[in-house]
Amino acid sequence: MPHGQPVLDRLVALLDLERIEENIFRGVSPAESPVRVFGGQVAGQALVAAGRTVPPERRVHSLHSYFIRGGDPSVPIVYEVDRVRDGRSFTTRRVVAVQHGKAIFTLSASFQLDEPGLDHQEPMPAVPSPTSLPTYAESAAGYVEKVGMARLPRPIDIRYVTEPPWLAREDGPGEARSQVWMRADGKLPDDDLLHVCVLAYASDMTLLDSVLVRHGVYWGTDKVLGASLDHAMWFHRRFRADEWFLYDCASPSASGARGLATGHFYSHDGHLVATVVQEGLLRVL
Repeated sequence: MPHGQPVLDRLVALLDLERIEENIFRGVSPAESPVRVFGGQVAGQALVAAGRTVPPERRVHSLHSYFIRGGDPSVPIVYEVDRVRDGRSFTTRRVVAVQHGKAIFTLSASFQLDEPGLDHQEPMPAVPSPTSLPTYAESAAGYVEKVGMARLPRPIDIRYVTEPPWLAREDGPGEARSQVWMRADGKLPDDDLLHVCVLAYASDMTLLDSVLVRHGVYWGTDKVLGASLDHAMWFHRRFRADEWFLYDCASPSASGARGLATGHFYSHDGHLVATVVQEGLLRVL
């Protein structure tokens, strides 16, 4: 299973979009991509496109996005940025990702100058340290080969706190919760926007696990078809994506072939750095 600094460097290169015009950028997908473009990739690339039209002192604080069509990994993705507003404190950008002449993804992002203000947070759950937990490769031994994922590069180091969902399904329906430690698997440059985009990339990796474990099913092992429908994130505090962060996810509801999941990112020292909400299409055949 490819991992480590070389694989992370490829992710950094993937997020380094080509500027075609003032507000138009182009990105590509990895050669080892599955049938559809990974949702975290298109979200991260769209956020890069938006951020490159904003002064660096304005940091992204929220994004709201919709996955419209499955992306084709064999052709480039064009990102068109609309400079909606440049205010005294806030900047707003809208991005449309296009393939084959059609929109596959839209994103709105808001950026803000740093300001002092009220400050509080919910405490981080008590969990084991990441170094005491098995690596993803150790936890998924046998499973990834079975579903054909063994050759896919993994730029994000993942350690499951809760039982991995492919094992939890053997016990039947359980609590709608998933907790993992994550970090970029190597060293990232000192670029605030890049760290936020890597977190956006990682946020789509295990979020819907919390829905599936509630019903005792999982991708590849059971006949489950799924896709991200929409994705929103709020960034609360500064962080480094190449340091450990806890991704605490839960699902409050599933209905109408859709599952809702919420996630909270905590830094290793307990600071709440981001909140995520996603609804996914989930069909059990």
